[in-house]
Amino acid sequence: MTSPEPQSPAPQPSEPESKDRVYRSVPAIAGGVLLLAIAGWLGIDAVLSGEGRTPWLALAVLLLVVPLVLAFTLRPAVYAGDDRLRIRNPFRLVVVPWGQVASLRSSYSNEVLTESGAKYQLWAVPVSLRARKKAARREMRATAQARREMGRDEGRGSALGMRAGLGGGLGGDSVSEGPVRAETDRIMDELRGLHEARHRAESAQGEVTVRWAYEVLAPAVAGAVLVLILVAVG
Repeated sequence: MTSPEPQSPAPQPSEPESKDRVYRSVPAIAGGVLLLAIAGWLGIDAVLSGEGRTPWLALAVLLLVVPLVLAFTLRPAVYAGDDRLRIRNPFRLVVVPWGQVASLRSSYSNEVLTESGAKYQLWAVPVSLRARKKAARREMRATAQARREMGRDEGRGSALGMRAGLGGGLGGDSVSEGPVRAETDRIMDELRGLHEARHRAESAQGEVTVRWAYEVLAPAVAGAVLVLILVAVG
């Protein structure tokens, strides 16, 4: 008789990896799609109906313009994970572990400052002064409304307290939900909170890496060279 072989323990399900938070500029994406549609329409029309060197010049211009439009509109993105911040700018991909982030600064642009003093702009999180002013006006209106409601509630509570001997603690209906912030400022607040929570983690240490986007630079340079050659020959 053969003894039954011991069964191997069932594999434990692996814990799901946390996904990166992705931040992109919706207006930039919409504008990029529109520009690509216009460039494609004009370029294809010039290739099909143009004469002489016009079709070749149109193709060279498309080879120059399309990568640049993609680089500045559809490509930029910010990926925030538990261990690092990945910044995909038009011509570079920068990976910054949270342990190397010194601060995240917002002025006329949103930037990441590293411990070594390097500065990288967050193209996917542009600053909108108009959105900031709009958020400030909303905050002022919300503050004024809260003060008016608090005054009415305090008056009601005082009157009830005088009649029933109770305190005026009836102002709990209007709870502040925090300051009104522009969307990009809220994103920067989230990144600062993630940095504060993770910058000392062991897995969040490492070196900053920068990689040039040759897949964007190579066709753009080739298109520029072809345009110059065709213009010079023509």
